[in-house]
Amino acid sequence: MGQARRFETVVFRRLRRDPPQGFVHRTAFWLLAAYVALAVLGFLPGRAGVVLRATAELDFFALIVFCVPLVWRFVFVYLLWKVRNRLIVTYLLMGLAPVVLLVTLGVILLYVFAGQFAIFAANGVIGSELTHIGAVNASLAERIAHLLDHSPRPTSVALPEAVPTDREYTGLSIAAFEDGRPVTVTPSSLTAGAPPIAPAWLPPNFSSIVYDQGRLWLRAANRLTLDGHTTVVITSVPLEKENVQAIASGLGSVSIITTQELGAAAAHRSPDRVQMQFAPGSPNVEINGESSAITGGTLPAATHFYDIPVTFPEPLTTINWKNDAQADGVYAYVTSRPSLLYQRLFITSLVMRDIVRIALITIAVLFGVLELLAFLAAVRLNRTITSSVDNLYTGTVAIDGGNFAHRIPVRRKDQLGALSRSFNDMAASLERLIAEQREKQRLQSELAIAQEVQANLFPHGQISLPMLELHGTCVPARTVSGDYYDFLVSGAGGLGLALGDISGKGISAALLMATLYSAVRAYRFAGEELIAEGTAALTRPGSRMAGVEEMECGELFEEPARMLALLNRHLYRSTQPEKYATLFLAHYDGPTRRLVYSNGGHLPPLLLRTDDTVTRLDCGGMVVGLLDNLSWEQGTERFSPGDILIAYSDGVTEPENDFGEFGEERLLDVVRQHRHLPLEAISERVLQSLRSWIGDQEQPDDITLVLARQR
Repeated sequence: MGQARRFETVVFRRLRRDPPQGFVHRTAFWLLAAYVALAVLGFLPGRAGVVLRATAELDFFALIVFCVPLVWRFVFVYLLWKVRNRLIVTYLLMGLAPVVLLVTLGVILLYVFAGQFAIFAANGVIGSELTHIGAVNASLAERIAHLLDHSPRPTSVALPEAVPTDREYTGLSIAAFEDGRPVTVTPSSLTAGAPPIAPAWLPPNFSSIVYDQGRLWLRAANRLTLDGHTTVVITSVPLEKENVQAIASGLGSVSIITTQELGAAAAHRSPDRVQMQFAPGSPNVEINGESSAITGGTLPAATHFYDIPVTFPEPLTTINWKNDAQADGVYAYVTSRPSLLYQRLFITSLVMRDIVRIALITIAVLFGVLELLAFLAAVRLNRTITSSVDNLYTGTVAIDGGNFAHRIPVRRKDQLGALSRSFNDMAASLERLIAEQREKQRLQSELAIAQEVQANLFPHGQISLPMLELHGTCVPARTVSGDYYDFLVSGAGGLGLALGDISGKGISAALLMATLYSAVRAYRFAGEELIAEGTAALTRPGSRMAGVEEMECGELFEEPARMLALLNRHLYRSTQPEKYATLFLAHYDGPTRRLVYSNGGHLPPLLLRTDDTVTRLDCGGMVVGLLDNLSWEQGTERFSPGDILIAYSDGVTEPENDFGEFGEERLLDVVRQHRHLPLEAISERVLQSLRSWIGDQEQPDDITLVLARQR
């Protein structure tokens, strides 16, 4: 199996084609290879070559069977892949197939009509001949009856050489009977052959095609009774080639076909069971298998390319002369042309024939022009559809390749034009969205950098004093936060604590937060530097007064109210009027366990005492940065062991659900319940309660929580 696959791969790669994959494709390939081998070996001489050639033929038939689905697949996968080809096939199936069917039906109907008309014309000629022979026979019967009446019981009657007829018939014979007794008719040219016997069933007036004496006749018979004597006169014209030629005049070719069953049926019904059929030696008769044909007339050459031969059969009503029975098996085959039938149809008016012909040609030309115009319109419509589809395909390929600037030319105002315009709008939207996406990615990258920078602004690691535990956390509602907290350790037991909330969210709030962070640290570090220099100056002779001044200036920076005033002036003069911040500043002195604070419009921090009482640190003033030249008050609280300071932003207490806000009471309940845990664990419990309270909603605001516990 592996060798066969390798052979297939080698052959198809030489042909620059993919190797066959399916069962049908692979079987067709091996059948083709076997057929080529068998065809070559079939040239061997002898019986082996014959067997190999026969096997090659069977192999070729199997190859055709397996190639049919491959061809079908090729047609649908390759030839009909293009919409243009599919539309062409659709037009052919929808437009050409009905036309072909209708034209075929019309041709069949015209052929049947022409054949029926030819048969009708032939029957009309035969009927006319029978009527004429009947009229002649009636005249002869009356004349013979009167001749016999004037000469009682004659044995013969003389007729003139020229029988009263305006037509010439080959083999015309006349037979007369008086009271059943044959009467000789002279001249002898009118009594060629054996005379027919007047049957008992014969009516007074009779004319028809009869089958008698193994031949077909145009026969007329009349029976007259005069003075008690009955005279019967029978005129017969054999259906021979010359007479059939006269019938076929102007029609083409007429063949009278008598099948073998006619003679057998007639013999079966005849009393004497005489076998009646055409003898092979009969004149003007052609024997063909089990039928006999008498053909007369000649089919002329075609006058036009559509002047085709029209052949149509028709059974002829034939009477068996012996027993008045219907004789089956006699047919007339008329072969004519539309031009002959057309001339016969308009034989009475040649002018009308020309007018009708010109009218038909004009209508045919008009229909041809209309069909051509319809075809050209269909081709144009097809081109508009396929060109639009091709433009759309080219556009999608360009978009897939990243060329979002590609546009489809629109020249129409139909639905296809609207589709092309929609594609162009979509391409423009995609181009705009890609640009926005790139810009968004750039902003997200910058926000990620800003988030990283902001994360570095918050205190890192465990910051604590020997007598005070500290913990803080900030969860931004967006990438960056507008909340701010900071721990500033000074000396052996001093601590600066800051907690703020900038108005607004996002980048602007984060930038203002960074400004506030820098200003607080700058003022704080400046105060520490002044205190350090003043302390050093006190130890140097002659610089005591300068050292005292420096220490007093440094202590000013440790007062939260003075810091708020400085920060307010800085923010008011460096930011937009609508920008402000709420800020809580405090200074904690470890040895005295004293907390000096000032609240600039921030939510008052809560001091949870060991006896579960709560002190709100709300001494201070309004927000920072909104108005100039403001002052703030400051308050002092002394910590006891186990007291917990809870400082927070509005993102902790203001989140809502169906039951209202989270609120200060729930915050205090969570802290009371877990106050024995480390501050980090207490903070996690608070955040978990907040997440449960918010649920699936988006976090509405930045969450900042600062906890401090006296040891």
